[in-house]
Amino acid sequence: MTQDGTPVQRGATAPAAAAPANSAEQPWPVRSVALKVAQWIDRLGSIWVEGQITQINLRPGTRTAFLVLRDPSADMSLSVTCDPDLIRASPVPLQEGSRVVVYGKLSFFVGRGTISLRVIEIRPVGIGELLARIERLKALLAAEGLFDPRLKRPIPFLPETVGLITGRASAAERDVLTVARNRWPAVRFEVRNTAVQGPTAVPQMLEALAALDRDPAVDVIVLARGGGSVEDLLPFSDEALCRAIVAATTPIVSAIGHEPDNPLSDLVADLRAATPTDAAKRIVPDAAAELAGIRDMRDRAAAALRGWVERETRALAQLRSRPVLADPLREIDRRTEEVERLRTSARRCADHLLRTESTATRHLREKLTAVGPAATLSRGYAVVQRVTGRERHVVRSIEDAPAGSQLRIRVADGAVSAAALGAQSLGKSIVTTADSGTGPGEHDSETGRNRR
Repeated sequence: MTQDGTPVQRGATAPAAAAPANSAEQPWPVRSVALKVAQWIDRLGSIWVEGQITQINLRPGTRTAFLVLRDPSADMSLSVTCDPDLIRASPVPLQEGSRVVVYGKLSFFVGRGTISLRVIEIRPVGIGELLARIERLKALLAAEGLFDPRLKRPIPFLPETVGLITGRASAAERDVLTVARNRWPAVRFEVRNTAVQGPTAVPQMLEALAALDRDPAVDVIVLARGGGSVEDLLPFSDEALCRAIVAATTPIVSAIGHEPDNPLSDLVADLRAATPTDAAKRIVPDAAAELAGIRDMRDRAAAALRGWVERETRALAQLRSRPVLADPLREIDRRTEEVERLRTSARRCADHLLRTESTATRHLREKLTAVGPAATLSRGYAVVQRVTGRERHVVRSIEDAPAGSQLRIRVADGAVSAAALGAQSLGKSIVTTADSGTGPGEHDSETGRNRR
């Protein structure tokens, strides 16, 4: 680009004669600047532009109509001129607030230093196209996750200060303030009156939303507007407003239109209210209902406490009426008597057992005594033993004591030493003589023993 603002084509060499330098000593005149700007704008050519009509100046008898075309999402506008017949012949009546797409060429008026768009075609944006654009924006925001329920912030149960963004002296403002204060008289409001339709609505609402979001005293923000057409509610489906609602740190309630209305702000807000009145009911509790609930809970708690005390009183009375608590020593006395009875029974059983066993022992002793050797000897029997050295053998047969054997004869009161003189078998009468130190004795032929 040269110093005077003329562009230099790529690949071309600089002109031999350079343009005059621009400085304080060599300034450009206004006409040069204006002409150069006009040349640059003229190079832009014809373009299509979309915007919202904010002003129409159509005077009878004039050959030019003047319009102001504004960007609905930014505080920027552009002057538009056209043939009045374009406005009169429009299939849809054009008015302030209409969305249009125009085709024309920018012109720079060097005399006044202004830019204007001279259009030769105006196409109103119909309801179907608006709805299609809203659907495309809805799909875009949904794909970015701006409708995710996890992003929703909880609405405080009892906000101290409520921020309200609505139209000035509107029915929505009156409904929210009246219903909320009737339900909870102590609630405070920070009201920001803005345009809620038209080209200035979005910038004003963005400014009010940012101011309320910065205020630490505001606990929740309500966007409220009454019902209207799709064009009237279009600012609440604006992309910039939807992103600002998601980026806010304060919970936001969207109360736009009536129940069937569903702008995109309802989907990105933390809470959607069907109407402004519904929003007032959902952001503050009903004081009368809460007091009634408190009274009911207090009555239920008192009834529950009284019932519990009565049940515990009856339980204590039943415990006190039991014999073990009425006479604590009664059971001990009964158990003492039972122990004594058991002791007596045990002693009686032990005595009986001892007597029985003593009698049996005595009988056994008598039997043993009766069949024992001493009893036999006391009846006149004797035990004859043959003495062989130090050994003694009981004589059971005549063969055990041949003649000449030394014998020891045991009687009841002692023993007699004798010698065998001979033997006599049973059935034969053989007379023998025994030599003993104490005198002769009588021999029992049945037992083989000598009988005294």
